[in-house]
Amino acid sequence: MILASLTIKNMTMAYGDFIIQRDLDFTINRGDIFIIMGGSGCGKSTLLMHLIGLQKPAKGDVFYGEESLWHAEHKVRQRILKRTGVLFQSGALLSSMTLAENIALPITEHTCLGAQRIREIVSYKLALVGLAGFEDYYPSEISGGMQKRAGLARAMALDPEILFFDEPSAGLDPVSAKLLDDLIRSLRDNLGATIVMVTHELASIFAIGTNSVFLDPETKTMIASGPPKQLLAESHDPKVIRFLTRGETENQVINETKNQESSDL
Repeated sequence: MILASLTIKNMTMAYGDFIIQRDLDFTINRGDIFIIMGGSGCGKSTLLMHLIGLQKPAKGDVFYGEESLWHAEHKVRQRILKRTGVLFQSGALLSSMTLAENIALPITEHTCLGAQRIREIVSYKLALVGLAGFEDYYPSEISGGMQKRAGLARAMALDPEILFFDEPSAGLDPVSAKLLDDLIRSLRDNLGATIVMVTHELASIFAIGTNSVFLDPETKTMIASGPPKQLLAESHDPKVIRFLTRGETENQVINETKNQESSDL
């Protein structure tokens, strides 16, 4: 039986009286690379904020396994959220700290481990993302793609069960974006983490997405869910098809995806 990592039940997101999305019901299964997608202004990043405890829904709830996030006591909510790691769009590294210090920060705050053990964990996390030996570099001394990978290492600092990414490929060139996609898929496969990713990048959506939800800014609700390739092949909703093809034919998109997968082998 596939177990759920997160379940979103009857959730409405709003700023005061202004509804962002309503009636959201979907499940993110353990081991998914789950894509949150949709047109500009549909509330993708806002949904992410609701899932990681930074913004309370106007209605409904988020369940981590069987535990309610928004009806839990503060201590319970903090324990739930310790099971997660977040990579924000900018990477959000502290510029005044080295990469090692950035990654050590959550470990220092949430564990009682000694300095030597923390250094060992930091070096291991950097090695996982291909940055072995960069412990003493500052964010300004490395490329944008390397900053994203360092941010990912920090997101993994506490060995989370679920990783959240907000537009991880934003600002990256196609080669760096593909390398990051490969890294995300490898981490899911090797560490068993569940990945939840906000993105509008078709290459990423089709290359690594195993399941998805499509948010519509006009109707203010989800209008499709399922594996991205299945939605491309089977959806009859013009909004979904237009988003997933960007003006190309379905066959062109499928062929481009196959070519991308062939280059991965």
